[in-house]
Amino acid sequence: MKDTTTLYVLGAGAMGSLFGGILSEGGIDVTLIDPWREHVDTINANGLRIVGFGGDRSVSLHAVTSTKGLPCADILFVQCKSYHTEAAITAAMNVVGPATTAISFQNGLGNEEILASAVGEGRVLGGLTSQGASVEAPGVVRSYAELPTHVGDMSGGYSERAARIASMMSAHGLPTSDSADIRLEIWKKLVVNVGINAPSAIAGLCIGDVLRVPELRRVVNRAINEAVSVAQASGLALDRQHAQDVLNGISGPGGSGRNHSSMGVDVQKRRPTEIDFMNGAIVRLGWRHDVPTPVNETLLAAVKGIEFRNAEVECAG
Repeated sequence: MKDTTTLYVLGAGAMGSLFGGILSEGGIDVTLIDPWREHVDTINANGLRIVGFGGDRSVSLHAVTSTKGLPCADILFVQCKSYHTEAAITAAMNVVGPATTAISFQNGLGNEEILASAVGEGRVLGGLTSQGASVEAPGVVRSYAELPTHVGDMSGGYSERAARIASMMSAHGLPTSDSADIRLEIWKKLVVNVGINAPSAIAGLCIGDVLRVPELRRVVNRAINEAVSVAQASGLALDRQHAQDVLNGISGPGGSGRNHSSMGVDVQKRRPTEIDFMNGAIVRLGWRHDVPTPVNETLLAAVKGIEFRNAEVECAG
């Protein structure tokens, strides 16, 4: 069923490509926006190849390296790395019109605030997903599972706009629910990412294998417990069971336990990571609320050290 909504995906990495591919396959007019020329050219020439969960197939959709010449979007998914958010939305302001809604489907804390400072608070929705994906080659993305996706107004409460967009996404192949407390939902995922991503990146293990090593699992649990304490000090009604439920969904049957974390992939490819928006955010808020976060500080320092080493190796090369 063809839909007249104009949807742009700003950042066509693993999750951006997967979201765009699924919704295009379902009949939405999708344009992927990403500076990776080879990826963009391959998609335009051959379609986006989706493999793994849901069956292997090719999806025809449009991809570009910049927003130059594009009309304004009805909906703008922001799915670039968190450290690129400010630059990406600044470069894409020509496609943000009076009726455009920007939705962050990104890791960590602070992305929605960055978007709001650029496009206006009233045009931004929060979003999150538990789905997992990886880019296997230019124009090829692997899907690991179909797990929940949520959208909602960052100020809380029922949002007719969020409900409409969630319904549209669900009707076109990406099951999504609207949330009356999207900030809490974002924190539920954050505390799990805080526990899983850095140990996965440091050890070079997939998510499921991190949890199979007793010493690593203890680190995961302690990092999560610190994050939950920080969330509670920040006024959120989050408890340890919320985090455990998300962790069980990711690592259990039908989850993405065989997937490498996004931070693990970044370290492997010698790219910057989103550690400042995950464990770094917990450490900063811990300082603000006088909540000790020694495990998160250690994970932050370890990943920062790996980033420094990778940068030094790249410069030497």
